[in-house]
Amino acid sequence: VQLQASGGGLVQVGGSLRISCAASSRTFNDYHGGWFHQTPGKEREFVAAISRIGGTPYYADSVKGRFTISRDNAGTTTYLQMNGLKPEDTAVYYCAARSEPLITYSGRYDPTPDEFEYWGQGTLVTVSS
Repeated sequence: VQLQASGGGLVQVGGSLRISCAASSRTFNDYHGGWFHQTPGKEREFVAAISRIGGTPYYADSVKGRFTISRDNAGTTTYLQMNGLKPEDTAVYYCAARSEPLITYSGRYDPTPDEFEYWGQGTLVTVSS
């Protein structure tokens, strides 16, 4: 599967932004979808994921209640709706896809980047104060 992220940009603190990840050659009906972010000098970090079957969402604690991950009915695109943005949300956001089952613990999901096989190119989100 090829992934193409888009929709990043500059937004003020407290504002909202929706970023998208389009899949080609295969769809998100075949993969679990995920979003990670990365800032210079830091490791790529998990933000959100959505399961292949049922569309169950999982979130990092830092974005719970503010971000929403979703998928269109055709499974061609996943979205990350980001509300209540904070300066610390500034990062390059990468979408990813995983074919193996998600490994959850007591309903929590906290993957490392190497658990996802396919990656998009990243889209920059900048939150200005």
